[in-house]
Amino acid sequence: MNKSQIVLNHLVFSDDRDRGEQQLEMLKKVVALDIHSAELRREYFDDIASESPAIASYAESEGLKLFYSVPDELFVNHRVNPKLSQYYEEAKQLGVTVIKFNIGDFESLVPEDITMLESVLVSGIQTNIENDQTQTSGKIAAIEKFMVAAHAEKLDIGYVYDMGNWRYVGEDEEIAAQELASYVRYIHVKDDKGTGSNLVTVPLNDGEIRWQEILKILPQNVPVAVEYPTANEQTIRDGVQALIPLG
Repeated sequence: MNKSQIVLNHLVFSDDRDRGEQQLEMLKKVVALDIHSAELRREYFDDIASESPAIASYAESEGLKLFYSVPDELFVNHRVNPKLSQYYEEAKQLGVTVIKFNIGDFESLVPEDITMLESVLVSGIQTNIENDQTQTSGKIAAIEKFMVAAHAEKLDIGYVYDMGNWRYVGEDEEIAAQELASYVRYIHVKDDKGTGSNLVTVPLNDGEIRWQEILKILPQNVPVAVEYPTANEQTIRDGVQALIPLG
């Protein structure tokens, strides 16, 4: 894997966030780690409107590619989320080029849904959905159902394969990789250990997921994000270094 593919999701700075650190400071740490892509987390903003200009300016000056994780659903009450345009406007103000949602309670695409999705997709911001940890939108069947429908309508929406979420919904991450690989244009890597109520997400090589084998199944030329809480900067460096030899 080429280092230029690696993204740092700001979850790696969760301890810093707990201490009140804002995402601009996290971006400076990403640059110090010699990584050139970062994934902002919407829930990590104190005041997104006031923080956005400095983030956009800094990212541009440092040549950072910004991803945006929005902890909301594409579909609410079976229809396209009315907050969608707000999220895309936030992404524009931040200088984001890739945005991600959960699917939500998708059932079908009606003409109104298609029109609304087309209206935001023309923004030029790459749009993806992710498998979350819910039975509603985190299962293989739910991802496939939506992606088939979106492609049938020629909607430019891709899929983020989140390696560590499958066990939380009782499914196998390797089977998911095999069945959904054709839709993947972004990957979140992490490891899991334990079962049931004792299941926890951990850094790469600290758990039981055969992540190296999974990455061989998935597309080789897409961004790959390190996305799990870390104890310190060295844990982040170890995660990055674990990925690079795979290429």
